[in-house]
Amino acid sequence: MAKVYFGKALAAEYWRLYKGCSIEPAHFDETDEIVDEILSSKARYETVENALGVPWYVVASIHAMESGLDFTRHLHNGDPLDQRTVHMPAGRPAQGEPPFSWEESAIDALRLSRLNRVGEWTLPRMLYELEGYNGWGYRLYHPHVLSPYLWSGTHCYVSGKYTADGRWSDSAKSRQIGAATLIRRLAERGEIAVEEGCSGPIFFYSSGEEPYARELQEFLNGFAGITLRVDGWPGEKTSDAVKELFGFHLEGDPRG
Repeated sequence: MAKVYFGKALAAEYWRLYKGCSIEPAHFDETDEIVDEILSSKARYETVENALGVPWYVVASIHAMESGLDFTRHLHNGDPLDQRTVHMPAGRPAQGEPPFSWEESAIDALRLSRLNRVGEWTLPRMLYELEGYNGWGYRLYHPHVLSPYLWSGTHCYVSGKYTADGRWSDSAKSRQIGAATLIRRLAERGEIAVEEGCSGPIFFYSSGEEPYARELQEFLNGFAGITLRVDGWPGEKTSDAVKELFGFHLEGDPRG
C-alpha cells in the first residue's frame, strides 16, 4: 500500500481534527471505563516506553485497538502469546521461543513498525503514527470517512469501515473507541499533557468548507465595517476581512 508522508499540511489537519472532534456523550461511560483500565496497567506500558521511547499512552492506545487491552495477546495483531503471530505480520517475534511475555511482544511490534525511531512525539506525529499502524486505506481509498482507528467515539466518525481485508462497507460502523478518542480523554482527565507541535495557522484560505471557519466569520462580524456570510467557506471576503484587521491574508490565499 502507498505510504502517506508526514508534513506541515497533514500536521495541521490532525491538530484541527483533534481540537474539533469532541467525544460523543453516548460514549462517555465506555471511554472512561477503557481509560480506567489503561491507567490500572500504566506501569506495564511505561516499561515499554522506557525500552523504546514510545509514549506509554500511545502503547496503551494501540493495545486497546489491537487486542482490547488483553495482556495474553500480541500487540502486533491480537494473536495469542502462546505462539508466534499467525496473522499479518506472521511469525513474530522472530527471536525467542513462545510463550512470549506481553512486554517482549510489544517491544517487537513497535520496533517492527519503527515507532522506536520517531524522534519527536508531538500530537500530530502521534496521530500520524497511529493511523499508519492500522493502515492508510481510509485516507487513500475512502477519504470521505475519517479512520475509525483514530476517531471512533467522536462526532467526526459516523460509519464506514473495512469489514475484512480489502472489503469495504459504507454502512458498517466500528464498535471500538478510537485511539485519538482515548488520548483525548486521558488529556481531559489530566493524566497526560500532549505536545501539540503545530505552530502554523488554524485557518486556511479555501474554496470549500473548513473546520472552525464559521467561528472565524462570526468573530470577524463583530468588528465595525465587516459583514460576512457565515457559511464556513473561508474565501476571498473572509481573507480580506482578516487582512483588514490583522494585516495579512489567510494562509494559502494566492494574493499573499
